[in-house]
Amino acid sequence: MGATDVEKLAARADVARLLSACFYEPGNELGEERVFDALAEAAGRIDTALAADARRLGEAFAASDVQSLLVDYARLFLGPIQPRARPYGSVWLEVDEGLMQESTLGVARLYEEGGFEVAEDFRDLPDHVAAELEFLYLLLFNAAKAAAAGDDAALAPAAALRRRFLAEHLGAWIAPFAQAMRDGAETDFYRALADLAEGFVRREAADASH
Repeated sequence: MGATDVEKLAARADVARLLSACFYEPGNELGEERVFDALAEAAGRIDTALAADARRLGEAFAASDVQSLLVDYARLFLGPIQPRARPYGSVWLEVDEGLMQESTLGVARLYEEGGFEVAEDFRDLPDHVAAELEFLYLLLFNAAKAAAAGDDAALAPAAALRRRFLAEHLGAWIAPFAQAMRDGAETDFYRALADLAEGFVRREAADASH
């Protein structure tokens, strides 16, 4: 694997990590920490269309006030009555759309297999979209590290785990979840986030399946 391929793997890892941050409760720190500049820069090392979506996300955040984003975040993901886009894999993968089902336990087993521990201060279910994106970050980061070290023995099992994760979990539910976000969002920010997240995860799923 050449230097350019390693750099792209690292950029893909950065996009997954930064996207994960966007699915937490929005605050001014996203702008202060230049999350969207970093996201656009990383996306630009991967694909021009992805970079354009990342820039649109940053522009939408800059044009929004935090209070409007907080209201939209709650409407989409929290409720109080019926969230418009529940951010859990089991909602989209299981027949009865409940929480903490077999798919939730399945992704937790993959986390364990990949050496991923959900942070102690993460007060949500393991199949939350932010957690699954963070796991994708870890898988891509480890792949980039192995590739940079020329550790071919580590690359194959890492690729196999990434393929299973995307085929059975995040890649299998990102499309209906993103569509629900687009349908339910009242801010450009969350519509742009749906587009970027779906485009990135679809790209990763296609790459993993080869």
